[in-house]
Amino acid sequence: MNTTKSSELFAEAQKHMPGGVNSPVRAFKSVGRDPLYIASAKGAKMRDVDGNIFIDYIGSWGPMILGHAEPRVIRAIQAAAEDSTSFGASSEKEIALAKLIKRFVPSVEIVRMVNSGTEATMSAMRLARGFTKRDKIIKFEGCYHGHGDSFLIKAGSGVATLGLPDSPGVTQSTAKDTLTARYNDIDSVHELVDSNRGQIAAIFIEPVGGNMGCVPGRKEFLQALRDLCDAEQILLIFDEVMTGFRLAKGGAQELYGIAPDLTTFGKIIGGGLPVGAYGGRAEIMKMIAPSGPVYQAGTLSGNPLAMTAGFETLSIIDETPDFYARLEAKSAYLADGLAAALKDANLDYTINRVGSMFTVFFTGSEVVDFDTAKHSDTQKFARYFGRMLERGVYLPPSQFEACFVSIAHSTEDLDQTIAAFRESVE
Repeated sequence: MNTTKSSELFAEAQKHMPGGVNSPVRAFKSVGRDPLYIASAKGAKMRDVDGNIFIDYIGSWGPMILGHAEPRVIRAIQAAAEDSTSFGASSEKEIALAKLIKRFVPSVEIVRMVNSGTEATMSAMRLARGFTKRDKIIKFEGCYHGHGDSFLIKAGSGVATLGLPDSPGVTQSTAKDTLTARYNDIDSVHELVDSNRGQIAAIFIEPVGGNMGCVPGRKEFLQALRDLCDAEQILLIFDEVMTGFRLAKGGAQELYGIAPDLTTFGKIIGGGLPVGAYGGRAEIMKMIAPSGPVYQAGTLSGNPLAMTAGFETLSIIDETPDFYARLEAKSAYLADGLAAALKDANLDYTINRVGSMFTVFFTGSEVVDFDTAKHSDTQKFARYFGRMLERGVYLPPSQFEACFVSIAHSTEDLDQTIAAFRESVE
């Protein structure tokens, strides 16, 4: 596979951007290759600047559930752009998307649009502190909630991929208000609550972890969190930036039947454009300015292009009665094929899947939290990644990221992926 032009572009990029990239995992450092530069994408496939074609399982890290360049979404964005790319004022599209989100996710009574998942989680944290008049939060090892200072503590994802410690630049005074528990371990949460009684504003969690690889929260664990938060007057906040509208119409909370107090969104609600949102119980959300004293603002919040792309994406899902059944069937077909390949090769690796999110962990142990995910053989993963790439399959360049299946993946795409997998694992 010729990647000469990509390598030339990366060499040039390193003169102008930190590490040559605008987001760390894109640098391919943990897999020992130069990153590829993508020229175009359509459906389930991407083409790089050297003309190589790949079946894509990143999907822009989750948003492209319909596949790339879905015609109806593109037409809607083009039409919206004719009216201007930004107003810095209210538009009707904001209301339309807000109403759709509320209908999909019943726990959301009021929603505020922002510009990224990071902005959504930072804003939800400030809101939780303002509402409860408490300072501390609990998060879980391996859960990534964006790059806000309070969340960059045992944060999984790119931090784990690059082998970085807790990020320099995060002050001790900030870090002391973030308490870290073990995922799927309710006793570790009780210990923190008991030793910080009356001080904890919120518990943040990815109900299905996607930033230590795909690691599902256990139903009984999530229900225990809900019960604990009710008893201690702590806000339960589901970070559904990744899982929202992907695992079900109502996200992971629909799948588990557990309603959080607040939910953060991103990715799919922008249809591939930069967007985020947070929403929840009306009494909490009404604390946000201008209806309340908790300040949060954004020049591009509610951007008409992002609102249009998100509305069209969710509308297509809404108008397709069997959408999630079809997506589940595709994802199960792929996961079953990968599992069969491992069995035939007598290899003992672990595949975690929830709906259209999955990860192949290069460990024979069950993966239930960040510690067990870290047992994976990252050198084997790097070799596997390279072999899959050579065979036309584009995966996240990190053991600690989830893969995503889109509705655009065909049976032929899935079969080609399974065949490549058989040749790539060791």
